[in-house]
Amino acid sequence: MSVLLVSSSGQPLSDSQRLFSIAVSRVQHLHLLAQRIFSDFESSLQTEEQRQLNKIFLQDFCNSDYIISPIDKHETQRSSVLKLLSISYRLVESWEFPSRSLAVGSAPRNQISPKLTELKTGIHLLIRANQDGAEIFPDNSALQLAPYGNYYQSLGAEESLRRTYELLACFKKDMHKVETYLTVAKCRLSPEANCTL
Repeated sequence: MSVLLVSSSGQPLSDSQRLFSIAVSRVQHLHLLAQRIFSDFESSLQTEEQRQLNKIFLQDFCNSDYIISPIDKHETQRSSVLKLLSISYRLVESWEFPSRSLAVGSAPRNQISPKLTELKTGIHLLIRANQDGAEIFPDNSALQLAPYGNYYQSLGAEESLRRTYELLACFKKDMHKVETYLTVAKCRLSPEANCTL
């Protein structure tokens, strides 16, 4: 059975539009999953623990903060489709290794790594389709970020709780960024779109 996606005007979607629709749908699912896992984790904490973790997290940074990305909605709106795709790719790529530790536990967590891999592949296809011969990753190397410091060392219960909170909060934040960037990029390629954030 073949499925034909159509736009709101009734016209068939191009391959690029179809790929964007799939990528946006996948990242929306990952973002919702991240929100749910983070909320479940927060609700398992005592009120005082949660307050302390919120304070600590506000002082810390996510590993992906080293990926240069738009700082606000205006800069996002001005960024090219290729730039938004490139940043999205790097953000997703930065979670390949850390996502394995998110997979511990509940069934929804086990979905994260395979869905990230699918999303990364889809974004890569979109980059290739929108490149026009430009080399998006000129050094041909993967983004080298430290894998969340000493997250993977054996830690005491309190430190482990803090690290889990950090990891989940960062994952949620990064999936929100990717969702925003892909949505804006998709909108830019749609002839009938109003792309305001």
